[in-house]
Amino acid sequence: MRRTHRIAASGVLAIVLALPLVLPAASAQAAAPAVTAATRDVHLALPRPTGSHAVGLSTLELVDTRRQDPWVPSAGPRRLMASVFYPARPGSGVPAPYMTAAEAALLLQKQAPGAGIPPAALSGTRSWARTGARPATGRFPLVVLSPGFTLPRTTLSSLAEDLASRGYVVALVNHTYEDSGTTFPDGRTLTCTICDTLPPGGWIAVNESRGKDVSFVIDQLTGRHSPWPYRRMIDGKRIGMAGHSVGGSAAASAMAADQRVQAGVDMDGTFDVRPPAAGVGGRPFLLLGTESGHAPGKDTSWDQAWVGLSGWKRWLTVAGAVHFNFTDLPVLASQAGIPLPGETIAAERAAAITRAYVGAFLGLQLKGMPQPLLDGPSRAYPEVMFRHP
Repeated sequence: MRRTHRIAASGVLAIVLALPLVLPAASAQAAAPAVTAATRDVHLALPRPTGSHAVGLSTLELVDTRRQDPWVPSAGPRRLMASVFYPARPGSGVPAPYMTAAEAALLLQKQAPGAGIPPAALSGTRSWARTGARPATGRFPLVVLSPGFTLPRTTLSSLAEDLASRGYVVALVNHTYEDSGTTFPDGRTLTCTICDTLPPGGWIAVNESRGKDVSFVIDQLTGRHSPWPYRRMIDGKRIGMAGHSVGGSAAASAMAADQRVQAGVDMDGTFDVRPPAAGVGGRPFLLLGTESGHAPGKDTSWDQAWVGLSGWKRWLTVAGAVHFNFTDLPVLASQAGIPLPGETIAAERAAAITRAYVGAFLGLQLKGMPQPLLDGPSRAYPEVMFRHP
């Protein structure tokens, strides 16, 4: 069985920034091309959102005083950062940064030491969200996004921006001490403590912790005393979750822990807890993965999950994609002129596919809008195969 989120912490961005790649034992090693001087000066940008709304962004620190941090108990209560993207009025606010300079420096230091790429090239990535933007009128579904293991939450920014432009409030959550570095308002940037050695309970413990993180974030965003000033934008009866890698597996854990999460998406993540055992029940679920890793028989956790999913479901695979094509990283690598090993689909094309199918799923399940894209193979996206084992 292929374990798609068992990526060594030292190898995730090595793919993108052209250093030697450390892969799981089940995968072959491949050398990436050397970084050139030209790539160091590249200007990076996320794809433009496809929806009709402008996009606002709020950044929140959320402290769960009822729960001690599971990975660093001496740190006290569980502290999280959340980037909340929302439909906004055009022409308001100022451009939002992609990540802090400290986060970018730590990401490069941990994943690609010696690459020679200035942190400012990464932290200065052009995004489309604006801080201080006035919210659009109306009430919108809430979607929680969970990143892959070792990856900062910002690596799902392109998907978050696109969903917000389509009329969703999107909470992009970091899971503290599980990524290369997250900056908090007090100026401290907390790094990863479990990336090299998993805690007792292993991946199941990680999934369960993420489920609790997600429930707490939902509480904070929808509660009467929410720290987010625009909480009335959220329709608390329409909540979904999507995640990449272990974040996708954690979508099942979040649905098990919280009945408010009505729909889930796993983007290329091995299930650590089978959805039926996790209590997904009849709620809808989308499996969206690489053809190389998640065609039937490639990852037995998907085969087992498919049988047990009793509600609306789809299992889609993308030809030519690699594990990271469901994140921002391949798009940024492509702009730097650095191909990913094994990738045979254009990075921008893979990003468009991810946005299209996740958006269609959420549009159907949270807004009740018919989505012919989910009815079967599409001429517009011939790379996407519908699997029915």
